[in-house]
Amino acid sequence: MASLAHLLRDPVELPSLPTVYVRLLEVMNDPYSSAADVGAIIGDDPSLTARLLRLVNSAFYGFPSRIESVKQALSVVGTQQLHDLALATSVVEMFKDMPDELVNMELFWHHSLACGVCARALAGERRESNVERLFVAGLLHDIGRLIMYLRDPEGARSALERSRADNQLLYVAEREVLGYDHAVVGEGLLRAWNLPSSLREPVAYHHNPVIATRFTVDAAIVHVADIVAHAMLLGNSGERFVPPVTPAAWDRLELDPSVVTSLEEDISRQYAASVLAILRDE
Repeated sequence: MASLAHLLRDPVELPSLPTVYVRLLEVMNDPYSSAADVGAIIGDDPSLTARLLRLVNSAFYGFPSRIESVKQALSVVGTQQLHDLALATSVVEMFKDMPDELVNMELFWHHSLACGVCARALAGERRESNVERLFVAGLLHDIGRLIMYLRDPEGARSALERSRADNQLLYVAEREVLGYDHAVVGEGLLRAWNLPSSLREPVAYHHNPVIATRFTVDAAIVHVADIVAHAMLLGNSGERFVPPVTPAAWDRLELDPSVVTSLEEDISRQYAASVLAILRDE
């Protein structure tokens, strides 16, 4: 079984961010760039353009009129927000065709999208700025499992078998069998990709949000969103049980408990829209 250091030791062996997203990062970090530069990069990738336009024209946003171009999407959704959505759709495309001996990839992405949608909805209830960053964090929360399946399938299989034999949460079995869990692996991958702490912390601590240090609310949101997605039976990333809510994390959100029930219909509608927009074959 591979150690955590082995899984993350050689960035060359890790999946690389798509070229289009690397170019977007460069433009976004250039003080002399403009929204037109961002639009030009997205427009150079027909597949990414199609997915983004499907998403902004779906119930995920619910705009009253149709968005016809990337330029129009940038003006309505915002440059940073569209940049974050480009990351989300690019990562899904990267791992879309993985072999599914250990996990059903369709169900994996359904659960990941559901967690992202739930996180975005909870962030909206809190009036957080740029709720798309929570969508991305939720979408990426289990991505460490894909690295485990790719780089250490024997260890991942042993953890799955321990979880089923002992009727325990999969991340607990991962820690017992491997000495680490998918959340740590996911954080390592995002670090190798040079993604910001605002994404890394919610991924790293989505099972233990109370130990987050900087992005404490974001970690709590993704924690709760993951549990809501499991409870609503929206996809599956390998976990058979609904993890328990950490009370301190829920308290950190400062939301009324009834909010989850009130959001259920919106979550279901936006989840279905995101699945059709992002996972649909061209």
